[in-house]
Amino acid sequence: MRQRIYTDTSVIGGCEDEEFREHSTRLMARFGRGEAVLVLSDLTVRELDAAPPAVRAILRAVPSEYIEMLALTPEADELAQLYVAEGVVAPAMLIDAQHIAMASVSKVDVLVSWNFKHIVNLQRIHGYNAVNLRRGYSLLEIRSPREVCDDE
Repeated sequence: MRQRIYTDTSVIGGCEDEEFREHSTRLMARFGRGEAVLVLSDLTVRELDAAPPAVRAILRAVPSEYIEMLALTPEADELAQLYVAEGVVAPAMLIDAQHIAMASVSKVDVLVSWNFKHIVNLQRIHGYNAVNLRRGYSLLEIRSPREVCDDE
Protein backbone atom coordinates (compact mmCIF):
# COMPACT_ATOMS: atom_id res chain seq x y z
CA MET A 1 0.00 0.00 0.00
CA ARG A 2 1.31 3.42 -0.96
CA GLN A 3 1.93 5.99 1.75
CA ARG A 4 -0.46 8.94 1.80
CA ILE A 5 1.71 12.01 2.33
CA TYR A 6 0.10 15.37 3.07
CA THR A 7 2.35 17.91 1.41
CA ASP A 8 2.20 21.61 2.20
CA THR A 9 3.14 24.51 -0.03
CA SER A 10 6.69 24.82 1.34
CA VAL A 11 7.61 21.40 -0.05
CA ILE A 12 6.36 22.16 -3.54
CA GLY A 13 8.01 25.57 -3.50
CA GLY A 14 11.12 23.89 -2.14
CA CYS A 15 11.70 22.35 -5.57
CA GLU A 16 12.69 25.86 -6.71
CA ASP A 17 14.75 26.74 -3.61
CA GLU A 18 18.46 25.92 -3.49
CA GLU A 19 18.36 24.89 0.18
CA PHE A 20 15.42 22.48 -0.18
CA ARG A 21 15.56 21.48 -3.86
CA GLU A 22 17.22 18.07 -3.53
CA HIS A 23 14.75 16.49 -1.12
CA SER A 24 11.64 18.29 -2.39
CA THR A 25 12.41 17.19 -5.94
CA ARG A 26 13.12 13.65 -4.82
CA LEU A 27 9.78 13.48 -2.99
CA MET A 28 7.84 14.97 -5.91
CA ALA A 29 9.47 12.40 -8.21
CA ARG A 30 8.17 9.63 -5.92
CA PHE A 31 4.68 11.04 -6.33
CA GLY A 32 5.15 11.27 -10.09
CA ARG A 33 6.10 7.58 -10.26
CA GLY A 34 3.11 6.59 -8.10
CA GLU A 35 5.29 5.31 -5.25
CA ALA A 36 3.30 7.44 -2.79
CA VAL A 37 0.04 9.40 -2.88
CA LEU A 38 0.36 13.17 -2.88
CA VAL A 39 -2.29 14.47 -0.48
CA LEU A 40 -3.11 18.12 -1.12
CA SER A 41 -5.64 20.41 0.47
CA ASP A 42 -7.69 23.19 -1.02
CA LEU A 43 -5.58 25.51 1.18
CA THR A 44 -2.37 24.36 -0.49
CA VAL A 45 -3.85 24.79 -3.95
CA ARG A 46 -5.01 28.33 -3.08
CA GLU A 47 -1.56 29.19 -1.68
CA LEU A 48 0.02 27.94 -4.90
CA ASP A 49 -2.20 30.25 -6.98
CA ALA A 50 0.12 33.11 -5.94
CA ALA A 51 3.32 31.13 -6.58
CA PRO A 52 5.60 31.67 -9.58
CA PRO A 53 4.69 29.67 -12.72
CA ALA A 54 7.67 27.30 -12.25
CA VAL A 55 6.33 26.28 -8.81
CA ARG A 56 2.78 25.79 -10.09
CA ALA A 57 4.14 23.62 -12.92
CA ILE A 58 5.60 21.16 -10.43
CA LEU A 59 2.15 19.79 -9.59
CA ARG A 60 1.34 19.21 -13.25
CA ALA A 61 4.13 16.61 -13.35
CA VAL A 62 2.20 14.39 -10.92
CA PRO A 63 -0.51 12.29 -12.60
CA SER A 64 -3.95 12.97 -11.14
CA GLU A 65 -4.41 9.32 -10.16
CA TYR A 66 -1.62 9.79 -7.60
CA ILE A 67 -3.16 12.91 -6.04
CA GLU A 68 -5.77 12.95 -3.29
CA MET A 69 -7.54 16.25 -2.62
CA LEU A 70 -8.84 17.31 0.80
CA ALA A 71 -11.15 20.16 1.71
CA LEU A 72 -11.33 22.03 4.99
CA THR A 73 -14.31 20.38 6.64
CA PRO A 74 -16.11 21.76 9.72
CA GLU A 75 -14.52 18.90 11.71
CA ALA A 76 -11.00 19.88 10.62
CA ASP A 77 -11.68 23.58 11.17
CA GLU A 78 -12.89 22.88 14.70
CA LEU A 79 -9.74 20.87 15.42
CA ALA A 80 -7.57 23.70 14.04
CA GLN A 81 -9.38 26.17 16.29
CA LEU A 82 -8.56 23.91 19.26
CA TYR A 83 -4.86 23.99 18.38
CA VAL A 84 -5.06 27.78 18.54
CA ALA A 85 -7.23 27.86 21.68
CA GLU A 86 -4.77 25.58 23.49
CA GLY A 87 -1.81 27.74 22.49
CA VAL A 88 -0.10 25.28 20.17
CA VAL A 89 0.06 28.05 17.55
CA ALA A 90 -0.90 31.71 17.57
CA PRO A 91 -4.17 32.84 15.97
CA ALA A 92 -2.17 34.39 13.12
CA MET A 93 -0.98 30.88 12.21
CA LEU A 94 -4.49 29.43 11.80
CA ILE A 95 -3.73 28.25 8.25
CA ASP A 96 -0.82 26.15 9.55
CA ALA A 97 -3.17 24.69 12.17
CA GLN A 98 -5.72 23.93 9.44
CA HIS A 99 -3.10 22.00 7.45
CA ILE A 100 -2.34 19.89 10.54
CA ALA A 101 -6.02 19.38 11.30
CA MET A 102 -6.91 18.25 7.76
CA ALA A 103 -4.03 15.78 7.80
CA SER A 104 -5.12 14.50 11.22
CA VAL A 105 -8.80 14.13 10.35
CA SER A 106 -8.00 12.34 7.09
CA LYS A 107 -5.51 10.01 8.84
CA VAL A 108 -2.61 10.51 6.44
CA ASP A 109 0.54 8.50 7.03
CA VAL A 110 2.72 11.59 7.36
CA LEU A 111 2.62 15.35 6.82
CA VAL A 112 5.71 16.89 5.24
CA SER A 113 6.77 20.51 5.43
CA TRP A 114 9.81 22.77 5.48
CA ASN A 115 8.06 25.09 7.96
CA PHE A 116 10.27 24.51 11.00
CA LYS A 117 8.77 27.35 13.01
CA HIS A 118 5.09 26.37 13.07
CA ILE A 119 4.84 22.79 11.79
CA VAL A 120 8.01 20.64 11.87
CA ASN A 121 8.86 21.74 15.39
CA LEU A 122 9.10 19.24 18.24
CA GLN A 123 7.29 21.38 20.81
CA ARG A 124 4.44 22.11 18.39
CA ILE A 125 4.26 18.48 17.21
CA HIS A 126 3.78 17.43 20.84
CA GLY A 127 1.08 20.08 21.19
CA TYR A 128 -0.77 19.05 18.04
CA ASN A 129 -0.64 15.40 19.06
CA ALA A 130 -1.75 16.10 22.64
CA VAL A 131 -4.86 17.84 21.28
CA ASN A 132 -5.38 15.03 18.76
CA LEU A 133 -5.24 12.34 21.43
CA ARG A 134 -7.63 14.20 23.75
CA ARG A 135 -10.08 14.54 20.84
CA GLY A 136 -9.84 10.88 19.79
CA TYR A 137 -7.56 11.33 16.76
CA SER A 138 -4.39 9.37 16.07
CA LEU A 139 -0.90 10.72 16.47
CA LEU A 140 0.22 12.56 13.34
CA GLU A 141 3.71 11.99 11.97
CA ILE A 142 5.15 15.37 10.98
CA ARG A 143 8.49 15.34 9.15
CA SER A 144 10.62 17.20 6.66
CA PRO A 145 10.92 15.73 3.15
CA ARG A 146 14.50 14.77 4.00
CA GLU A 147 13.13 12.34 6.59
CA VAL A 148 10.64 10.62 4.30
CA CYS A 149 12.84 10.17 1.23
CA ASP A 150 14.03 6.61 1.79
CA ASP A 151 16.05 6.22 -1.41
CA GLU A 152 19.33 7.49 0.05
